[in-house]
Amino acid sequence: MSRGSPELTAARKEEIIAACAELNETMSFREITIKEIGAATSFTRTSIYNYFETKEEIFLALLQKEYELWVEAMNAVMAEKAAMCRTELAHTLARTLTDRPRLLRLLSMNLYDMEANSRPECLAEFKRSFGASLDAVSCMLEKYVPEMDEAARQRFLYAFFPFIYGIYPYTAVTDKQKAAMELAGIPYVYQSAYDLTYHCLEKMLNIEEA
Repeated sequence: MSRGSPELTAARKEEIIAACAELNETMSFREITIKEIGAATSFTRTSIYNYFETKEEIFLALLQKEYELWVEAMNAVMAEKAAMCRTELAHTLARTLTDRPRLLRLLSMNLYDMEANSRPECLAEFKRSFGASLDAVSCMLEKYVPEMDEAARQRFLYAFFPFIYGIYPYTAVTDKQKAAMELAGIPYVYQSAYDLTYHCLEKMLNIEEA
């Protein structure tokens, strides 16, 4: 790859995003800095600014990648399954989503600030991937619940997508948070991300009534 070639640019962006993902496994968004990300790559820290202007742009690119992987999983299901009942659809959607714990964790972060501190072109790339995830869920509904009209699908999307932003905080409770809940007199009941998502989809798809 020649210096400055599209291939080199893409490879270095991928390396930066991968370094950010690795750090995020053990560190919080607040703790991770451009310096930390740079130290985890094979090139100089200052080179990062040739590809991303802010830490938020890197995290947004990582979230974009996670959306794209989720879309791939949904598209693979639709290519394989010609039909499924509502219960099977709920289980399948829950599985494709909760198979991506990094996506759920990133969604629990302050997306508003991430978007605010990213350039318009970076934000547009991210929004295209987000839009593809909306389209993929909509296509699954259209294929597997054909009796659901367009208005009902839109209501589903704009109830389900806000819901998924809160899955991680409810299923990744720290010991400190559990202790605080106990002091506040709030019983802690564990539910896995899969169970929480499935029970939501069960209600949204009216499975008990179908």
